[in-house]
Amino acid sequence: MVSQRGSDAPSSEPDERPDPQELAFRALHAEREMLERALTLAQQQQSFGTQVGEIDRARAREATLLRDLDRVLTLIRAAEVRRGAGPAARRWQ
Repeated sequence: MVSQRGSDAPSSEPDERPDPQELAFRALHAEREMLERALTLAQQQQSFGTQVGEIDRARAREATLLRDLDRVLTLIRAAEVRRGAGPAARRWQ
């Protein structure tokens, strides 16, 4: 007996191709998490460091990480607005 599912038959399986926007959104959250962990480490190195040079490098790294985190959070907020998934997305004028 020939199967009724030929090459033209619609598949009952869900489309397995990931949405590129969803992948980008998840990548932003992964980057945010990495930045937050690195920021925590830099702050701990400042608090518990024993050498002045080490503390100064941690302070400079913290400033860079804060700028990067701000950039990523802004991109996440923009993506949430585009998705319509953010908390009552406000339009800034």
